[in-house]
Amino acid sequence: MDWGTELWDQYEIIDKHTQWGLDLVEKYVKFVKERTEIEQNYAKQLRGLVKKYSPKRGTKEDQECKFSQSQSFVDILNEMNDYAGQREVVAENMMMNICIELTKYSQDIKQERKMFLLEGRKAQHYLECSFKQLDSSKRKFEREWREAEKAALNAERLDQDINATKADVEKAKQQAHLRTHIAEECKNEYAAQLQKYNKDQNSFYFTDMPQVYNKLQDMDERRVKKLREGYHTFAETERRVMPIIGKCLDGITKAADNANEKKDALTLIELHKSGFQRPEDVEFEDYSQAINRATSESSLGTPKAPSDLRPIGKNKSKLWPFSKNKKLPPPPLLPLTPHSLAANGPPSPKFSRDPLSYCLNEINKTVKPRISSFRSLKRATAFTEDFSHLPPEQRRKKLQQKIEELNKERQKEVDQREALDKMKDVYQKNPQMGDPNSLEPQINQTSNNIERLQAERQKYESWLADAEGRLVHRSETMGYTVHRESAPSLNNNNGSHSKDSPDSAHSDDSNQDSSSQPIYAEFEDDFEDEDSVLPIGQCTAVFHFDGASEGTISMREGEVFSVVEEDKGDGWTRVRRVNGDEGYVPTSYVKIALHRK
Repeated sequence: MDWGTELWDQYEIIDKHTQWGLDLVEKYVKFVKERTEIEQNYAKQLRGLVKKYSPKRGTKEDQECKFSQSQSFVDILNEMNDYAGQREVVAENMMMNICIELTKYSQDIKQERKMFLLEGRKAQHYLECSFKQLDSSKRKFEREWREAEKAALNAERLDQDINATKADVEKAKQQAHLRTHIAEECKNEYAAQLQKYNKDQNSFYFTDMPQVYNKLQDMDERRVKKLREGYHTFAETERRVMPIIGKCLDGITKAADNANEKKDALTLIELHKSGFQRPEDVEFEDYSQAINRATSESSLGTPKAPSDLRPIGKNKSKLWPFSKNKKLPPPPLLPLTPHSLAANGPPSPKFSRDPLSYCLNEINKTVKPRISSFRSLKRATAFTEDFSHLPPEQRRKKLQQKIEELNKERQKEVDQREALDKMKDVYQKNPQMGDPNSLEPQINQTSNNIERLQAERQKYESWLADAEGRLVHRSETMGYTVHRESAPSLNNNNGSHSKDSPDSAHSDDSNQDSSSQPIYAEFEDDFEDEDSVLPIGQCTAVFHFDGASEGTISMREGEVFSVVEEDKGDGWTRVRRVNGDEGYVPTSYVKIALHRK
Protein backbone atom coordinates (compact mmCIF):
# COMPACT_ATOMS: atom_id res chain seq x y z
CA MET A 1 0.00 0.00 0.00
CA ASP A 2 1.23 3.40 -0.93
CA TRP A 3 0.12 6.98 -0.65
CA GLY A 4 -0.37 7.38 -4.39
CA THR A 5 -3.08 4.73 -4.40
CA GLU A 6 -4.70 5.09 -1.01
CA LEU A 7 -4.30 8.83 -0.47
CA TRP A 8 -4.77 10.08 -4.02
CA ASP A 9 -7.18 12.76 -2.86
CA GLN A 10 -5.38 13.75 0.41
CA TYR A 11 -2.85 16.20 -0.88
CA GLU A 12 -3.29 18.60 2.04
CA ILE A 13 -2.96 15.80 4.57
CA ILE A 14 0.26 14.58 2.98
CA ASP A 15 1.59 18.12 2.86
CA LYS A 16 0.88 18.68 6.57
CA HIS A 17 2.19 15.25 7.59
CA THR A 18 5.53 15.67 5.86
CA GLN A 19 5.91 19.11 7.38
CA TRP A 20 5.10 17.71 10.82
CA GLY A 21 7.78 15.06 10.34
CA LEU A 22 10.39 17.72 9.61
CA ASP A 23 9.26 19.65 12.67
CA LEU A 24 9.69 16.51 14.77
CA VAL A 25 13.27 16.10 13.53
CA GLU A 26 14.05 19.67 14.48
CA LYS A 27 12.39 19.18 17.85
CA TYR A 28 14.52 16.10 18.54
CA VAL A 29 17.66 17.92 17.47
CA LYS A 30 16.86 20.71 19.89
CA PHE A 31 16.29 18.15 22.65
CA VAL A 32 19.66 16.51 22.02
CA LYS A 33 21.39 19.89 21.99
CA GLU A 34 20.02 20.69 25.41
CA ARG A 35 21.10 17.23 26.59
CA THR A 36 24.65 17.89 25.37
CA GLU A 37 24.68 21.21 27.20
CA ILE A 38 23.69 19.39 30.39
CA GLU A 39 26.44 16.82 29.85
CA GLN A 40 29.03 19.52 29.20
CA ASN A 41 28.02 21.48 32.28
CA TYR A 42 28.05 18.28 34.33
CA ALA A 43 31.53 17.39 33.10
CA LYS A 44 32.72 20.94 33.75
CA GLN A 45 31.37 20.88 37.28
CA LEU A 46 32.95 17.47 37.89
CA ARG A 47 36.34 18.70 36.68
CA GLY A 48 36.02 21.78 38.86
CA LEU A 49 35.17 19.59 41.83
CA VAL A 50 38.17 17.34 41.15
CA LYS A 51 40.47 20.33 40.79
CA LYS A 52 39.15 21.81 44.03
CA TYR A 53 39.98 18.73 46.06
CA SER A 54 43.17 17.67 44.23
CA PRO A 55 46.34 18.25 46.28
CA LYS A 56 48.58 21.06 45.09
CA ARG A 57 52.22 20.31 44.36
CA GLY A 58 54.54 21.00 47.21
CA THR A 59 51.75 21.50 49.74
CA LYS A 60 51.03 19.56 52.87
CA GLU A 61 48.27 17.66 51.06
CA ASP A 62 50.77 16.52 48.44
CA GLN A 63 53.03 15.14 51.17
CA GLU A 64 50.07 13.35 52.75
CA CYS A 65 49.73 11.27 49.56
CA LYS A 66 52.34 8.92 51.02
CA PHE A 67 49.49 7.42 53.04
CA SER A 68 47.35 4.83 51.27
CA GLN A 69 44.10 6.46 52.34
CA SER A 70 45.16 9.80 50.86
CA GLN A 71 46.51 8.15 47.71
CA SER A 72 43.22 6.27 47.37
CA PHE A 73 41.36 9.57 47.52
CA VAL A 74 43.68 11.00 44.83
CA ASP A 75 43.02 7.92 42.68
CA ILE A 76 39.28 8.42 43.15
CA LEU A 77 39.67 12.04 42.02
CA ASN A 78 41.58 10.86 38.94
CA GLU A 79 38.87 8.34 38.14
CA MET A 80 36.23 11.03 38.53
CA ASN A 81 38.23 13.21 36.16
CA ASP A 82 38.18 10.35 33.63
CA TYR A 83 34.46 9.95 34.29
CA ALA A 84 33.98 13.64 33.50
CA GLY A 85 35.92 13.07 30.29
CA GLN A 86 33.48 10.33 29.32
CA ARG A 87 30.57 12.70 29.89
CA GLU A 88 32.30 15.11 27.52
CA VAL A 89 32.69 12.27 25.01
CA VAL A 90 28.95 11.57 25.28
CA ALA A 91 28.16 15.23 24.66
CA GLU A 92 30.57 15.46 21.73
CA ASN A 93 29.31 12.27 20.06
CA MET A 94 25.70 13.31 20.47
CA MET A 95 26.44 16.69 18.97
CA MET A 96 28.34 15.22 16.02
CA ASN A 97 26.31 12.07 15.32
CA ILE A 98 22.82 13.33 16.12
CA CYS A 99 22.53 17.10 16.11
CA ILE A 100 24.80 17.97 13.20
CA GLU A 101 23.87 14.85 11.23
CA LEU A 102 20.11 15.25 11.61
CA THR A 103 20.27 18.98 11.01
CA LYS A 104 22.07 18.44 7.73
CA TYR A 105 19.70 15.63 6.78
CA SER A 106 16.71 17.78 7.68
CA GLN A 107 17.91 20.50 5.33
CA ASP A 108 18.25 17.97 2.50
CA ILE A 109 14.80 16.56 3.22
CA LYS A 110 13.29 20.04 3.15
CA GLN A 111 14.75 20.68 -0.30
CA GLU A 112 13.58 17.28 -1.52
CA ARG A 113 10.06 17.82 -0.17
CA LYS A 114 9.93 21.23 -1.72
CA MET A 115 10.90 19.78 -5.08
CA PHE A 116 8.26 17.02 -4.87
CA LEU A 117 5.54 19.46 -3.90
CA LEU A 118 6.58 21.69 -6.78
CA GLU A 119 6.15 18.75 -9.15
CA GLY A 120 2.67 18.14 -7.77
CA ARG A 121 1.73 21.79 -8.15
CA LYS A 122 2.97 21.77 -11.73
CA ALA A 123 0.89 18.71 -12.54
CA GLN A 124 -2.13 20.26 -10.90
CA HIS A 125 -1.60 23.52 -12.74
CA TYR A 126 -1.32 21.65 -16.05
CA LEU A 127 -4.58 19.82 -15.32
CA GLU A 128 -6.28 23.08 -14.42
CA CYS A 129 -5.15 24.62 -17.70
CA SER A 130 -6.43 21.62 -19.59
CA PHE A 131 -9.75 21.93 -17.79
CA LYS A 132 -9.96 25.61 -18.66
CA GLN A 133 -9.40 24.82 -22.32
CA LEU A 134 -12.05 22.15 -22.13
CA ASP A 135 -14.47 24.52 -20.48
CA SER A 136 -13.70 27.20 -23.04
CA SER A 137 -14.25 24.86 -25.99
CA LYS A 138 -17.41 23.57 -24.37
CA ARG A 139 -18.85 27.02 -23.96
CA LYS A 140 -17.85 27.97 -27.47
CA PHE A 141 -19.47 24.84 -28.82
CA GLU A 142 -22.59 25.62 -26.81
CA ARG A 143 -22.67 29.20 -28.03
CA GLU A 144 -22.08 28.31 -31.68
CA TRP A 145 -24.66 25.55 -31.56
CA ARG A 146 -27.28 27.94 -30.31
CA GLU A 147 -26.36 30.39 -33.01
CA ALA A 148 -26.65 27.62 -35.62
CA GLU A 149 -30.05 26.65 -34.27
CA LYS A 150 -31.20 30.26 -34.48
CA ALA A 151 -29.85 30.54 -38.03
CA ALA A 152 -31.63 27.30 -39.05
CA LEU A 153 -34.93 28.45 -37.52
CA ASN A 154 -34.59 31.83 -39.23
CA ALA A 155 -33.91 30.19 -42.62
CA GLU A 156 -36.89 27.86 -42.14
CA ARG A 157 -39.14 30.76 -41.17
CA LEU A 158 -38.12 32.82 -44.22
CA ASP A 159 -38.57 29.82 -46.43
CA GLN A 160 -42.17 29.50 -45.31
CA ASP A 161 -42.79 33.22 -45.44
CA ILE A 162 -44.50 34.10 -48.74
CA ASN A 163 -43.48 37.66 -48.44
CA ALA A 164 -39.79 36.83 -48.25
CA THR A 165 -37.75 37.16 -51.37
CA LYS A 166 -35.79 34.32 -52.76
CA ALA A 167 -32.57 36.14 -52.16
CA ASP A 168 -33.40 36.55 -48.47
CA VAL A 169 -34.26 32.88 -48.21
CA GLU A 170 -30.99 31.85 -49.87
CA LYS A 171 -29.02 34.16 -47.68
CA ALA A 172 -30.73 32.83 -44.55
CA LYS A 173 -30.01 29.25 -45.64
CA GLN A 174 -26.37 30.04 -46.31
CA GLN A 175 -26.12 31.71 -42.90
CA ALA A 176 -27.73 28.69 -41.23
CA HIS A 177 -25.39 26.35 -43.07
CA LEU A 178 -22.36 28.43 -42.05
CA ARG A 179 -23.42 28.48 -38.41
CA THR A 180 -24.04 24.80 -38.48
CA HIS A 181 -20.57 24.21 -39.93
CA ILE A 182 -18.98 26.43 -37.26
CA ALA A 183 -20.98 24.60 -34.59
CA GLU A 184 -19.73 21.28 -35.94
CA GLU A 185 -16.14 22.52 -35.79
CA CYS A 186 -16.68 23.71 -32.22
CA LYS A 187 -18.18 20.37 -31.41
CA ASN A 188 -15.17 18.59 -32.81
CA GLU A 189 -12.87 20.92 -30.91
CA TYR A 190 -14.81 20.38 -27.71
CA ALA A 191 -14.64 16.64 -28.22
CA ALA A 192 -10.92 16.86 -28.79
CA GLN A 193 -10.42 19.03 -25.67
CA LEU A 194 -12.60 16.68 -23.68
CA GLN A 195 -10.54 13.74 -24.80
CA LYS A 196 -7.36 15.58 -24.01
CA TYR A 197 -8.60 16.64 -20.56
CA ASN A 198 -9.71 13.14 -19.72
CA LYS A 199 -6.29 11.91 -20.68
CA ASP A 200 -4.58 14.61 -18.61
CA GLN A 201 -6.87 13.96 -15.70
CA ASN A 202 -6.21 10.24 -15.89
CA SER A 203 -2.50 10.92 -16.05
CA PHE A 204 -2.76 13.35 -13.13
CA TYR A 205 -4.65 11.02 -10.79
CA PHE A 206 -3.11 7.73 -11.84
CA THR A 207 0.44 8.65 -12.81
CA ASP A 208 1.73 12.11 -11.96
CA MET A 209 0.33 12.68 -8.49
CA PRO A 210 0.78 9.07 -7.34
CA GLN A 211 4.44 9.40 -8.29
CA VAL A 212 4.69 12.60 -6.28
CA TYR A 213 2.89 11.01 -3.34
CA ASN A 214 5.08 7.93 -3.52
CA LYS A 215 8.19 10.09 -3.58
CA LEU A 216 6.94 11.98 -0.57
CA GLN A 217 6.18 8.67 1.12
CA ASP A 218 9.66 7.39 0.37
CA MET A 219 11.13 10.64 1.64
CA ASP A 220 9.08 10.45 4.82
CA GLU A 221 10.02 6.81 5.38
CA ARG A 222 13.69 7.67 4.97
CA ARG A 223 13.21 10.53 7.42
CA VAL A 224 11.63 8.19 9.96
CA LYS A 225 14.46 5.72 9.43
CA LYS A 226 17.04 8.43 9.97
CA LEU A 227 15.20 9.65 13.04
CA ARG A 228 15.11 6.09 14.34
CA GLU A 229 18.86 5.87 13.88
CA GLY A 230 19.11 9.11 15.84
CA TYR A 231 17.07 7.53 18.61
CA HIS A 232 19.38 4.52 18.61
CA THR A 233 22.46 6.74 18.58
CA PHE A 234 21.14 8.51 21.64
CA ALA A 235 21.28 5.23 23.55
CA GLU A 236 24.34 3.78 21.84
CA THR A 237 26.39 6.88 22.61
CA GLU A 238 25.67 6.35 26.28
CA ARG A 239 26.19 2.60 26.03
CA ARG A 240 29.59 2.92 24.33
CA VAL A 241 31.05 4.81 27.28
CA MET A 242 29.50 2.50 29.87
CA PRO A 243 32.47 0.06 29.80
CA ILE A 244 34.88 2.94 30.39
CA ILE A 245 32.62 4.37 33.07
CA GLY A 246 32.49 0.89 34.56
CA LYS A 247 36.29 0.83 34.56
CA CYS A 248 36.28 4.19 36.30
CA LEU A 249 33.93 2.81 38.93
CA ASP A 250 36.09 -0.31 39.20
CA GLY A 251 39.08 1.98 39.65
CA ILE A 252 37.26 3.81 42.44
CA THR A 253 36.50 0.46 44.09
CA LYS A 254 40.12 -0.61 43.69
CA ALA A 255 41.30 2.69 45.12
CA ALA A 256 38.99 2.16 48.07
CA ASP A 257 40.42 -1.31 48.60
CA ASN A 258 43.95 0.12 48.48
CA ALA A 259 43.32 2.10 51.65
CA ASN A 260 45.30 -0.03 54.11
CA GLU A 261 45.14 0.94 57.74
CA LYS A 262 48.16 -1.17 58.71
CA LYS A 263 50.27 0.23 55.90
CA ASP A 264 49.32 3.80 56.83
CA ALA A 265 50.26 3.14 60.42
CA LEU A 266 53.67 1.81 59.33
CA THR A 267 54.08 4.73 56.93
CA LEU A 268 53.49 7.19 59.75
CA ILE A 269 56.11 5.35 61.80
CA GLU A 270 58.58 5.40 58.92
CA LEU A 271 58.09 9.10 58.23
CA HIS A 272 58.19 10.38 61.79
CA LYS A 273 60.12 7.86 63.85
CA SER A 274 62.88 9.81 65.60
CA GLY A 275 64.90 6.91 66.95
CA PHE A 276 65.43 8.71 70.24
CA GLN A 277 65.36 6.84 73.53
CA ARG A 278 62.53 7.30 75.95
CA PRO A 279 63.34 9.56 78.89
CA GLU A 280 65.05 7.83 81.78
CA ASP A 281 63.62 7.86 85.29
CA VAL A 282 64.20 11.09 87.14
CA GLU A 283 66.58 10.48 90.03
CA PHE A 284 65.67 11.56 93.49
CA GLU A 285 67.84 14.47 94.64
CA ASP A 286 67.97 14.63 98.40
CA TYR A 287 68.00 18.29 99.37
CA SER A 288 67.31 17.36 102.96
CA GLN A 289 71.00 16.78 103.50
CA ALA A 290 71.64 20.47 102.99
CA ILE A 291 68.72 21.38 105.26
CA ASN A 292 69.89 19.06 108.03
CA ARG A 293 73.42 20.36 107.78
CA ALA A 294 72.16 23.93 107.78
CA THR A 295 70.28 23.46 111.05
CA SER A 296 73.47 22.29 112.78
CA GLU A 297 75.75 24.94 111.37
CA SER A 298 76.18 28.28 113.08
CA SER A 299 77.75 30.13 110.17
CA LEU A 300 75.74 32.56 108.10
CA GLY A 301 75.36 32.65 104.32
CA THR A 302 74.41 30.22 101.65
CA PRO A 303 76.11 26.85 101.86
CA LYS A 304 77.60 25.22 98.83
CA ALA A 305 75.68 22.54 97.13
CA PRO A 306 76.93 19.06 97.76
CA SER A 307 79.13 17.65 95.05
CA ASP A 308 76.87 14.69 94.57
CA LEU A 309 73.85 16.86 93.87
CA ARG A 310 73.80 18.20 90.33
CA PRO A 311 71.28 20.79 89.17
CA ILE A 312 68.16 19.38 87.65
CA GLY A 313 69.00 21.22 84.47
CA LYS A 314 71.84 18.77 83.79
CA ASN A 315 69.45 15.86 83.60
CA LYS A 316 69.67 14.42 80.09
CA SER A 317 66.11 13.17 80.03
CA LYS A 318 63.93 14.86 77.48
CA LEU A 319 60.67 16.67 77.80
CA TRP A 320 57.51 14.97 76.61
CA PRO A 321 57.49 15.17 72.80
CA PHE A 322 53.87 16.37 72.76
CA SER A 323 54.44 19.27 75.13
CA LYS A 324 54.71 22.83 73.85
CA ASN A 325 58.17 24.29 73.60
CA LYS A 326 58.12 27.12 76.06
CA LYS A 327 60.95 29.23 77.41
CA LEU A 328 62.35 27.70 80.54
CA PRO A 329 62.79 29.73 83.74
CA PRO A 330 66.16 30.92 85.09
CA PRO A 331 68.51 28.42 86.81
CA PRO A 332 67.25 26.97 90.08
CA LEU A 333 68.26 28.35 93.44
CA LEU A 334 69.34 26.08 96.22
CA PRO A 335 67.37 26.32 99.50
CA LEU A 336 68.72 28.61 102.19
CA THR A 337 69.37 27.61 105.75
CA PRO A 338 67.33 29.16 108.53
CA HIS A 339 70.40 31.01 109.83
CA SER A 340 71.06 32.63 106.50
CA LEU A 341 67.43 33.65 106.18
CA ALA A 342 67.59 35.21 109.61
CA ALA A 343 70.71 37.12 108.70
CA ASN A 344 69.62 38.27 105.27
CA GLY A 345 65.84 38.61 105.54
CA PRO A 346 62.78 37.65 107.46
CA PRO A 347 62.92 34.72 109.80
CA SER A 348 62.40 31.22 108.44
CA PRO A 349 58.83 29.98 108.42
CA LYS A 350 57.56 27.75 111.14
CA PHE A 351 56.92 24.32 109.72
CA SER A 352 53.47 23.14 110.58
CA ARG A 353 54.28 19.80 108.91
CA ASP A 354 57.32 17.76 107.99
CA PRO A 355 60.20 20.15 107.07
CA LEU A 356 61.44 17.84 104.31
CA SER A 357 58.05 17.77 102.57
CA TYR A 358 57.68 21.52 102.91
CA CYS A 359 61.10 22.21 101.35
CA LEU A 360 60.48 19.79 98.51
CA ASN A 361 57.14 21.44 97.74
CA GLU A 362 58.73 24.87 97.75
CA ILE A 363 61.46 23.65 95.41
CA ASN A 364 58.89 22.16 93.04
CA LYS A 365 57.05 25.49 92.97
CA THR A 366 60.09 27.51 91.94
CA VAL A 367 62.33 25.08 90.09
CA LYS A 368 61.61 23.51 86.71
CA PRO A 369 64.08 21.06 85.25
CA ARG A 370 65.88 22.19 82.17
CA ILE A 371 65.00 19.52 79.65
CA SER A 372 65.53 20.04 75.94
CA SER A 373 62.54 19.23 73.80
CA PHE A 374 62.61 17.52 70.44
CA ARG A 375 61.31 20.63 68.70
CA SER A 376 64.10 22.80 70.04
CA LEU A 377 66.56 20.18 68.84
CA LYS A 378 65.02 20.29 65.38
CA ARG A 379 65.25 24.08 65.29
CA ALA A 380 68.86 23.96 66.36
CA THR A 381 69.75 21.46 63.65
CA ALA A 382 70.63 23.09 60.36
CA PHE A 383 70.17 21.32 57.04
CA THR A 384 73.50 20.24 55.58
CA GLU A 385 74.62 19.20 52.17
CA ASP A 386 75.64 15.72 53.31
CA PHE A 387 72.30 15.27 55.12
CA SER A 388 74.14 14.65 58.38
CA HIS A 389 71.27 16.33 60.18
CA LEU A 390 69.09 13.31 59.36
CA PRO A 391 69.03 9.94 61.11
CA PRO A 392 71.39 7.42 59.47
CA GLU A 393 68.78 5.44 57.57
CA GLN A 394 67.07 8.55 56.21
CA ARG A 395 70.44 10.04 55.40
CA ARG A 396 71.38 6.97 53.35
CA LYS A 397 68.13 7.16 51.37
CA LYS A 398 68.59 10.86 50.70
CA LEU A 399 72.18 10.31 49.52
CA GLN A 400 71.12 7.49 47.21
CA GLN A 401 68.37 9.66 45.78
CA LYS A 402 70.83 12.49 45.21
CA ILE A 403 73.28 10.15 43.50
CA GLU A 404 70.55 8.88 41.16
CA GLU A 405 69.64 12.46 40.25
CA LEU A 406 73.28 13.26 39.52
CA ASN A 407 73.59 10.12 37.40
CA LYS A 408 70.59 11.16 35.33
CA GLU A 409 71.94 14.67 34.84
CA ARG A 410 75.37 13.30 33.94
CA GLN A 411 73.85 10.88 31.43
CA LYS A 412 72.03 13.76 29.76
CA GLU A 413 75.28 15.70 29.48
CA VAL A 414 77.08 12.63 28.11
CA ASP A 415 74.38 12.14 25.46
CA GLN A 416 74.59 15.80 24.54
CA ARG A 417 78.37 15.63 24.21
CA GLU A 418 78.12 12.54 22.00
CA ALA A 419 75.63 14.33 19.80
CA LEU A 420 77.94 17.35 19.56
CA ASP A 421 80.90 15.11 18.71
CA LYS A 422 78.92 13.46 15.91
CA MET A 423 77.85 16.84 14.60
CA LYS A 424 81.46 18.02 14.71
CA ASP A 425 82.55 14.97 12.69
CA VAL A 426 79.84 15.72 10.12
CA TYR A 427 81.01 19.34 9.89
CA GLN A 428 84.62 18.22 9.46
CA LYS A 429 83.68 15.87 6.65
CA ASN A 430 81.31 18.36 5.05
CA PRO A 431 82.55 21.91 5.76
CA GLN A 432 79.69 23.40 3.77
CA MET A 433 77.26 22.24 6.44
CA GLY A 434 78.88 24.27 9.21
CA ASP A 435 82.02 25.31 11.04
CA PRO A 436 83.35 22.60 13.41
CA ASN A 437 85.02 25.21 15.62
CA SER A 438 81.64 26.77 16.39
CA LEU A 439 80.78 23.68 18.44
CA GLU A 440 83.88 23.87 20.65
CA PRO A 441 82.33 26.18 23.31
CA GLN A 442 79.35 23.87 23.71
CA ILE A 443 81.56 20.78 23.87
CA ASN A 444 83.79 22.41 26.49
CA GLN A 445 80.78 23.50 28.51
CA THR A 446 79.33 19.99 28.36
CA SER A 447 82.66 18.45 29.41
CA ASN A 448 82.89 20.86 32.34
CA ASN A 449 79.38 19.94 33.37
CA ILE A 450 80.23 16.23 33.21
CA GLU A 451 83.34 16.75 35.34
CA ARG A 452 81.40 18.83 37.84
CA LEU A 453 78.64 16.24 38.09
CA GLN A 454 81.23 13.47 38.38
CA ALA A 455 82.95 15.26 41.25
CA GLU A 456 79.63 15.87 42.94
CA ARG A 457 78.67 12.24 42.54
CA GLN A 458 81.98 11.07 44.02
CA LYS A 459 81.44 13.41 46.94
CA TYR A 460 77.99 12.02 47.62
CA GLU A 461 79.24 8.46 47.10
CA SER A 462 81.88 8.99 49.77
CA TRP A 463 79.21 10.30 52.12
CA LEU A 464 77.01 7.33 51.22
CA ALA A 465 79.86 4.91 51.95
CA ASP A 466 80.37 6.59 55.29
CA ALA A 467 76.65 6.39 56.07
CA GLU A 468 76.45 2.73 55.02
CA GLY A 469 79.52 1.97 57.08
CA ARG A 470 77.81 3.42 60.10
CA LEU A 471 74.70 1.39 59.32
CA VAL A 472 76.76 -1.80 59.17
CA HIS A 473 78.37 -0.90 62.48
CA ARG A 474 74.96 -0.22 63.99
CA SER A 475 73.57 -3.53 62.70
CA GLU A 476 76.56 -5.39 64.17
CA THR A 477 76.17 -3.86 67.58
CA MET A 478 72.39 -4.61 67.57
CA GLY A 479 71.86 -2.14 70.38
CA TYR A 480 71.65 1.54 71.19
CA THR A 481 74.92 3.24 70.24
CA VAL A 482 75.90 6.87 70.10
CA HIS A 483 77.61 8.45 67.05
CA ARG A 484 79.79 10.99 68.75
CA GLU A 485 81.07 12.20 65.42
CA SER A 486 77.61 13.59 64.71
CA ALA A 487 78.04 16.31 67.34
CA PRO A 488 80.70 18.25 65.41
CA SER A 489 78.55 18.06 62.26
CA LEU A 490 75.78 19.71 64.17
CA ASN A 491 78.18 22.32 65.48
CA ASN A 492 79.49 23.01 62.00
CA ASN A 493 76.03 23.69 60.69
CA ASN A 494 75.03 26.65 62.75
CA GLY A 495 73.39 24.49 65.35
CA SER A 496 74.48 26.65 68.31
CA HIS A 497 71.86 28.23 70.53
CA SER A 498 71.49 31.89 71.16
CA LYS A 499 71.34 33.31 74.61
CA ASP A 500 67.64 33.90 74.30
CA SER A 501 66.85 30.33 73.23
CA PRO A 502 65.30 27.93 75.72
CA ASP A 503 68.49 25.84 75.85
CA SER A 504 70.50 28.80 77.13
CA ALA A 505 68.78 28.79 80.51
CA HIS A 506 71.43 26.90 82.52
CA SER A 507 72.65 27.17 86.05
CA ASP A 508 76.18 28.32 86.72
CA ASP A 509 77.35 24.76 86.98
CA SER A 510 75.83 23.82 83.64
CA ASN A 511 77.48 26.78 81.92
CA GLN A 512 80.80 25.73 83.37
CA ASP A 513 80.34 22.20 82.14
CA SER A 514 79.30 23.26 78.64
CA SER A 515 82.56 25.08 78.10
CA SER A 516 84.53 21.87 78.43
CA GLN A 517 82.41 19.75 76.06
CA PRO A 518 80.61 20.19 72.67
CA ILE A 519 77.45 22.25 72.71
CA TYR A 520 75.41 19.23 71.68
CA ALA A 521 76.99 16.84 74.17
CA GLU A 522 73.72 16.55 76.00
CA PHE A 523 72.08 15.33 72.76
CA GLU A 524 74.57 12.49 72.26
CA ASP A 525 71.90 10.00 73.09
CA ASP A 526 69.41 11.58 70.62
CA PHE A 527 70.68 9.67 67.59
CA GLU A 528 70.65 6.20 68.99
CA ASP A 529 70.24 3.04 67.02
CA GLU A 530 66.81 1.57 66.54
CA ASP A 531 65.72 -1.81 67.79
CA SER A 532 66.21 -4.74 65.49
CA VAL A 533 63.14 -4.50 63.29
CA LEU A 534 60.97 -7.53 62.71
CA PRO A 535 61.01 -9.03 59.22
CA ILE A 536 58.09 -8.06 57.02
CA GLY A 537 58.44 -10.95 54.62
CA GLN A 538 60.79 -13.37 52.90
CA CYS A 539 62.65 -13.32 49.61
CA THR A 540 64.46 -15.88 47.49
CA ALA A 541 67.53 -15.02 45.45
CA VAL A 542 66.88 -15.48 41.74
CA PHE A 543 70.40 -14.49 40.60
CA HIS A 544 73.84 -14.52 42.16
CA PHE A 545 75.03 -11.22 43.65
CA ASP A 546 78.58 -10.52 44.90
CA GLY A 547 77.74 -7.66 47.26
CA ALA A 548 81.10 -6.00 46.73
CA SER A 549 80.01 -2.46 47.57
CA GLU A 550 79.77 -1.34 51.16
CA GLY A 551 76.37 -1.76 52.76
CA THR A 552 75.34 -4.61 50.44
CA ILE A 553 75.27 -8.31 51.17
CA SER A 554 76.25 -11.19 48.92
CA MET A 555 73.82 -13.92 48.02
CA ARG A 556 73.67 -17.16 46.11
CA GLU A 557 70.95 -18.27 43.76
CA GLY A 558 68.17 -19.91 45.74
CA GLU A 559 69.26 -18.49 49.09
CA VAL A 560 66.39 -17.38 51.34
CA PHE A 561 66.48 -14.13 53.32
CA SER A 562 64.15 -12.24 55.63
CA VAL A 563 62.94 -8.90 54.25
CA VAL A 564 63.64 -6.13 56.76
CA GLU A 565 62.79 -3.09 54.64
CA GLU A 566 60.93 -2.76 51.34
CA ASP A 567 62.28 -1.09 48.25
CA LYS A 568 61.70 2.67 48.61
CA GLY A 569 62.04 3.34 44.91
CA ASP A 570 65.85 3.22 44.74
CA GLY A 571 66.04 -0.39 43.51
CA TRP A 572 67.44 -1.88 46.74
CA THR A 573 65.81 -4.09 49.38
CA ARG A 574 67.17 -4.56 52.88
CA VAL A 575 67.40 -8.24 53.88
CA ARG A 576 68.72 -10.31 56.79
CA ARG A 577 70.30 -13.73 56.94
CA VAL A 578 69.55 -16.36 59.55
CA ASN A 579 72.81 -15.53 61.32
CA GLY A 580 71.76 -11.88 61.70
CA ASP A 581 73.82 -10.36 58.86
CA GLU A 582 71.95 -7.52 57.16
CA GLY A 583 72.52 -5.61 53.97
CA TYR A 584 70.99 -4.40 50.73
CA VAL A 585 70.43 -6.48 47.61
CA PRO A 586 69.03 -5.46 44.19
CA THR A 587 65.24 -5.76 44.22
CA SER A 588 65.23 -7.21 40.69
CA TYR A 589 67.54 -10.05 41.83
CA VAL A 590 65.12 -11.49 44.37
CA LYS A 591 61.57 -12.80 44.49
CA ILE A 592 59.77 -11.17 47.42
CA ALA A 593 56.79 -12.48 49.39
CA LEU A 594 55.59 -10.03 52.04
CA HIS A 595 53.53 -10.98 55.07
CA ARG A 596 49.93 -9.91 54.71
CA LYS A 597 48.37 -8.43 57.82
